[in-house]
Amino acid sequence: MSQDANPALKICAGGCHCGNVRFEVLLPNEIVVESCNCSICFKTGNAHIIVPTSRFSLKAGTSALTEYRFNTGVAQHLFCSNCGVTSFYIPRSNPDGVAVTHACLDRPDDFEKISVNLFDGQNWEANAGALASRSIPD
Repeated sequence: MSQDANPALKICAGGCHCGNVRFEVLLPNEIVVESCNCSICFKTGNAHIIVPTSRFSLKAGTSALTEYRFNTGVAQHLFCSNCGVTSFYIPRSNPDGVAVTHACLDRPDDFEKISVNLFDGQNWEANAGALASRSIPD
């Protein structure tokens, strides 16, 4: 992960509740947070920012992560085995990217603009294409 590739991006740190899982992600000053109503995002209240894998770096906690897969098994829902928080996961819509939980950023309000996209994940197949460009590297 290199900020030099795009100086318009800033390093944002985050992690789970207990601190076992820590990450850094490169984000612009204007972000789009996906508020999804699919079965798992709705039940966990997960609103996330999808980024290319090249803009994400896991700094600590690989051994603390537990994986949960369901339905097609493509999405890798990762959560801390100690506190249970999903600070990031690999989404089915963007298996080449990472979905970072907005609330797990250390400074979630430190952006010039935060837009919320109400994503209809209950009708995932009809809508997933709208997210495909989120994981394309800059």
